[in-house]
Amino acid sequence: MLGKLKKVEIREIWKNEATDFTRWLAKEENLALLSDEIGIDIKLIKTEANIGNFTADILAEEENTGRKIIIENQLEMTNHDHLGKLITYGSGFDAFALIWIFKDIREEHRKALDWLNEKTNNDLNIFAIKMELWKIGDSQPAPKFQIISSPNDWAKAVKQSSQEENLTETNLMQLNFWNECSLYLRQNSNKLKPRKPRPQHWYDLSIGFSQAYITLVISIQNNSIRTELYIPKNKDLFFKLVEKKENIENELGFNLEWMELPNAKASRIKIEKKNVMLSNEDIYEVCFKWFKEKAEKFYDVFPKYF
Repeated sequence: MLGKLKKVEIREIWKNEATDFTRWLAKEENLALLSDEIGIDIKLIKTEANIGNFTADILAEEENTGRKIIIENQLEMTNHDHLGKLITYGSGFDAFALIWIFKDIREEHRKALDWLNEKTNNDLNIFAIKMELWKIGDSQPAPKFQIISSPNDWAKAVKQSSQEENLTETNLMQLNFWNECSLYLRQNSNKLKPRKPRPQHWYDLSIGFSQAYITLVISIQNNSIRTELYIPKNKDLFFKLVEKKENIENELGFNLEWMELPNAKASRIKIEKKNVMLSNEDIYEVCFKWFKEKAEKFYDVFPKYF
């Protein structure tokens, strides 16, 4: 026998927006739920972040890039005041993502956000999220983030490709590849957390450690793909891992290329698959499977040695 879903009034759980809901959302496990929903790895910087005479509910950043994210909470029907605040805070912190969480949205505000997402480029991404609580029978209420408005990455890439010489058919191919790869990982991996795809040759995945992350890379020119542990600014960590090279490779079950990059701040540790004809979409799923297998191995093994 199946239970029946029952919607719970959000004010029964979060009576005060600032002291109850914002504090709940700011916890790592709850930001992770929001991250999973929108495909951006969100890391808290602070709550009640000052910008001039105003205060943003949550200031966060994208985990692997440091790009700023503003979250504005409104546990009621949307209004012009909060929309203005969201844009003001985004401007003040030069944010690349604005997230507006609310109980319900006015149709004119949804249309406004859709319009902004259509008109702006990939440097600004706006999400409108309806907050809901549901339970089955006498169970504890469970949160649900329902996306009402979000960026249309494909449309943005097409728009930019007509305006900028460096965004070509290659960029569109990259975006298409990562969109399909992201979908494959969501459906086939319970370890990896896909993020929002972009029209570029790499795709980052969190490994749960701020000093390093997994990067998936495609090279159309070299007909190759690779999975790597990318360490942006920590040579000590790289050499610490080098000391355990034999153990790491034994656990992974394959050899790696260890790249100190002595003239750069970054280091990388990679495995590469060559002779991959990325111009042929029929082999995409083979690539996705290879990425999943190697990235999950990285995810399981490397954190033991951090």
